[in-house]
Amino acid sequence: MSVWVDKFDVFAGGFWLTFQICVLAAIGALVLGAVVAVLRISPVPPLRALGTAYVTIFRNMPLTVVMFFSAFALPALGSNADFLRIPGLELIFTRLGTDLPYFRFALIALTLYTAAFVCEALRSGVNAVSPGQAEAARSLGLSFTQNLRYVVLPQSWKASIVPLGSVIIAMIKNSALIGFFGVVGDLSASADQLTGAEGYAFIPVAIGISIGYLIMTVPLGALLDRIERRQAVAAR
Repeated sequence: MSVWVDKFDVFAGGFWLTFQICVLAAIGALVLGAVVAVLRISPVPPLRALGTAYVTIFRNMPLTVVMFFSAFALPALGSNADFLRIPGLELIFTRLGTDLPYFRFALIALTLYTAAFVCEALRSGVNAVSPGQAEAARSLGLSFTQNLRYVVLPQSWKASIVPLGSVIIAMIKNSALIGFFGVVGDLSASADQLTGAEGYAFIPVAIGISIGYLIMTVPLGALLDRIERRQAVAAR
């Protein structure tokens, strides 16, 4: 277990990088998932078909395949990949110092994949809203957009918070794959470095890496349990 003390900086650096990509991917997935959810319930058939196609493709495709295309197909675009350099994200990458090799490609893969599950969690929340609420809003003259903004989505977010939390927890665990697709310095890449290049025993290293993921997931799981209990009490 001396590796925990000797290489604490490696564990801490891996945890910090993994935490950053999980936070950025969670924000991106929540925003994109909300947009796709709106498409899924849109009264316009082409938009509804687009949202359905997105969810069908990414929900049924293994994350390793999404990671593969993101890690190897996007960099192959070369200078054509400049469209990925969004000014706001560039500033975040610069401030955090996270623009390491393949970081943005792993971020794209996690965001695209997780957004499909966020969409379905939100859609389940929309379905939990009483149809009478939407009917009453329409009778008052609210448009579809106004109905979503002021009536349906605020209530669906409340109903979806626990499923969304479960999706984010799953995304944090899925982030263990990013080290195998070129991201240098995350938790999984740190394990490979310590056991391969530096020759430390696998089990202590694996326990240390597992503790890093537990630090991120256990508090979030406890928070979700508390929210679920409060919702159950409020529903009585």
